[in-house]
Amino acid sequence: MTVGIVVPVLAKWFFGKVIGAATHTLREAGFDVLLYELATPGQRERFFGSVHLHGRSDGVIIMALQPSKEELEALVSQGQAVALLGAEAQGIGSVSVDNVEAGRAAVRHLLNLGHERIAFIGIRDEEGSNLGGVPPFQRLMGYREALAEAGLIHDDVLEQFDENSVAGGAAAMSRLLVAERAPTAVFVASDEMAFGVLKVLRQAGVDVPRDFSVLGFDNHELCDVVGLTTMDHDVAEQGQDVARLLLDTIRGGEPNALSRPFRLVIRESTAPPRALRAPRTSPDSQHSAGLPGNL
Repeated sequence: MTVGIVVPVLAKWFFGKVIGAATHTLREAGFDVLLYELATPGQRERFFGSVHLHGRSDGVIIMALQPSKEELEALVSQGQAVALLGAEAQGIGSVSVDNVEAGRAAVRHLLNLGHERIAFIGIRDEEGSNLGGVPPFQRLMGYREALAEAGLIHDDVLEQFDENSVAGGAAAMSRLLVAERAPTAVFVASDEMAFGVLKVLRQAGVDVPRDFSVLGFDNHELCDVVGLTTMDHDVAEQGQDVARLLLDTIRGGEPNALSRPFRLVIRESTAPPRALRAPRTSPDSQHSAGLPGNL
């Protein structure tokens, strides 16, 4: 009557939310929970390479780790039922989101508002990270596909990547602001990074959304506070779903692959575009414009 939950990092809002929801569902079913953080390649190797789960738990939920076939086989050989969140594998129950389509929908919103120069700020996995970049990469693919559908030329300068944090989003937005042709909108791969984007724009005196539109991803609980338009993919419900899938597998049920829906949540950070800065007119040209001889 024990289940293990395996995550690459604990100190992130997304993982805290899904762990909380999964744990609540499991405890309602009478199961205790063991929590494992595999923050380094060494910790991951030791976890999958040992047999310490045998006899300790009935199953394992793996979140955002993109486990290999060998790693999954190692767990099954220890008598563990397995369910995945944010990854898929044949014969294993899983919960995921169509991140490509969600990314495409996010950019379509900005396109439909009239934006044409739209940037993307993505998550850059640090060297040795266990996170696995599949969902963030899929959001990038959705961004590119939406631009292609609109007949817009892909511009590498408008794609910036950094760590998944407020500081990372701020750094990426600072680089976009010094581009030769600045964008008028940005799709950000996580709300946490989008908060950093909003901070930099405010410090630069750029009005959101009158001068610049920002769209995030996750529907973090602080989005409503800062008025961030975002893509909601039912984070807590993903935790509940993956826990239920694991319980079904433990009880002898067939593994299912669930795809969670997503939706656009419109708040105050997106609007139709206008020029980022009004054209500058020098004092001399203003004075000369009033002289009859220069008409």
